[in-house]
Amino acid sequence: MDIESSTQDHYVKQFSVFLINRAGALLGVVKLLEDASIHVLALSIHDSVDVTIVRLIVSDPDGVETLFMERGIPYGTCDLLVVELRKGPEDLSKCFRAFLEAETNIHFAYPVIVRPEGHALLALHLEDTDLGAVVMTNHGFKTLRQKDLSR
Repeated sequence: MDIESSTQDHYVKQFSVFLINRAGALLGVVKLLEDASIHVLALSIHDSVDVTIVRLIVSDPDGVETLFMERGIPYGTCDLLVVELRKGPEDLSKCFRAFLEAETNIHFAYPVIVRPEGHALLALHLEDTDLGAVVMTNHGFKTLRQKDLSR
């Protein structure tokens, strides 16, 4: 079985938005999305003296791309693997151990705000997302796709 074709539909799109570090900049982006009926499903903020990078998972990635392009908001995108932690904190070490055994690195991770079926979710940017998806499936973890989060 071809790994790429079997796992590509597991990915969730993340937006990295580059904001000038000033009061209200993040609120402006969130309000812009709200006004377009787009929900922020996950959020991670990385602040520095001059600029802030906000990582977002949203309910309507296509709508966000259009909106950001129309408004001239600088952004980048990447694919994330979203993993369901059904047993909560106990699954975290099992998840990380599986990636260690597979010898693939986690570049960054953060929790997802929405909780389909009431389970904790972890968004992961991996060194090798295709391999990560296979590893999670082989270790009994459920991965969510964009369509699972965009309901």
